[in-house]
Amino acid sequence: MHRVLIRVVPFAIALSLSGQTSSSAAGEAAVRDVVQKYMDARDKRDATALAALFTSDVDQLVSSGEWRKGREAVVRGTLASSQSTGGKRTITIESVRFLEPNVALADGRYELTGLANGETRKMWTTILLKHDPDGWHITAIRNMLPAPPVPVK
Repeated sequence: MHRVLIRVVPFAIALSLSGQTSSSAAGEAAVRDVVQKYMDARDKRDATALAALFTSDVDQLVSSGEWRKGREAVVRGTLASSQSTGGKRTITIESVRFLEPNVALADGRYELTGLANGETRKMWTTILLKHDPDGWHITAIRNMLPAPPVPVK
């Protein structure tokens, strides 16, 4: 009996690890897909599509310092921001890290081009996502506008 377990356990562990690798790749692709759907819904100014991507307790801290809390406030603020600033937004995810199997942190470059003054606004974004029975949903967004370096004294 013990010899069977000694032979079966390493095989089971190997299967388990190979499954984690493929599910991790699939999980990363799913997280990236949710971020792309977020950008698409913003571009279309589709409140229903945006709301479907968020958890009910989502919150968002934007680069101006405004803190939006709850799905309704985040959707309303996101649409108002898109309306008032115009331009084209892109998020390029540079890394996805799984804090737990059902919690992911996506970090990326966030650019806003085509502003009225002709400038491009270059920021960073961190998006926290949770997986539930219905799939991945955004639970927090942090947008950061890098500050100029502090002069050395």
